[in-house]
Amino acid sequence: MSKKDFYEILGVSKNASPEEIKKAYRKKAIEFHPDKNPGNKEAEENFKTAAEAYEVLSDPDKKAKYDQYGHAAFEAGGYGGHHHMNMDDIFSQFGDIFGSAFGGGFGGFGGNGGGQRRVKGSNLRIKVKLTLEEIANGVEKKVKVKRKVQAPGVKYKTCATCNGQGQVLRVTNTILGRMQSATTCHVCGGTGQTIDSKPNHADAHGMILEDETVSIKIPAGVVDGMQLKVSGKGNDAPGNGIPGDLIVAIEELEHETLKREGENLHYDLYISFAEAALGVSKEIEAVNGKVRIKLEEGIQSGKILRLKGKGIPSLNSYGNGDLLVHINVWTPKTLNKEQRQFFEKALTDENFIPKPEKSDKSFFEKVKDMFS
Repeated sequence: MSKKDFYEILGVSKNASPEEIKKAYRKKAIEFHPDKNPGNKEAEENFKTAAEAYEVLSDPDKKAKYDQYGHAAFEAGGYGGHHHMNMDDIFSQFGDIFGSAFGGGFGGFGGNGGGQRRVKGSNLRIKVKLTLEEIANGVEKKVKVKRKVQAPGVKYKTCATCNGQGQVLRVTNTILGRMQSATTCHVCGGTGQTIDSKPNHADAHGMILEDETVSIKIPAGVVDGMQLKVSGKGNDAPGNGIPGDLIVAIEELEHETLKREGENLHYDLYISFAEAALGVSKEIEAVNGKVRIKLEEGIQSGKILRLKGKGIPSLNSYGNGDLLVHINVWTPKTLNKEQRQFFEKALTDENFIPKPEKSDKSFFEKVKDMFS
């Protein structure tokens, strides 16, 4: 299914200013707000798509990515910081933008419709350590998480202070006259509900800690420090709230022989004088098993062999990086008598005098090539 262009959704041009983008989003949000269109599925969908478009276009980094790659920039399973938003995400993130149009009741569903504000549980954070092989191939990790969940048998009732709204209206006298503002209800903490009865081992909010094994699908190509989100696997919220999310931080473990640089991998291959002179076949460790490479005779130290597609998959587009094999000719530290005599003769032998050709690049040219 091809996704509609974010600029089109908000009805703005590609070079619209942040202010124009915000204005356009506010207009759409008010037009399709659930309070104005009760039970209208299509309006709700439009409300969500507008929020998704705004989430990307209001963030300079995401906007730049979107301008360059389009929707593909965010399609690696909802990673890279973008996801299909639900209503509560939208209200918690952008509520303030269209709040004033709805009498301060913008905290969640049914601002003016007398519905309850749905509170979201807190997020949980964990760190997952991955080997380079796991990063290259993608992996499913099972992790144990201690989550707060509603205790069995806990009963909630509508908060009498805010009448289930989660908010109380305060009227203050200012220079400009009487001003009305909505603040979170201090009795129920914004949930709209208070405890009626709870088991003894539950906390003041009727919650208990429980171990849960959560399965996390990690796509290939993630980077150290990146954060993935597993929706709904954070702490539960009291009453009819919705659970928070589980934020998974990626930690990349160092590989013994391979060095990662973006999507490319580097491998240092040490060979002897004899192997360099005569040519040799070598087996090296790549992320998907071993790779056999043939080194032609007379290979020079410092040569870089590029094995196409043997690197790390790209997270936001197609294809893999490369594996760059750096050839290092190993010089023996000590020689026996016979070897010494051989090399002494070689000192005056024409064939051993370096004759670099134009095609033998210097170290600096090689480095320049690698980064160009």
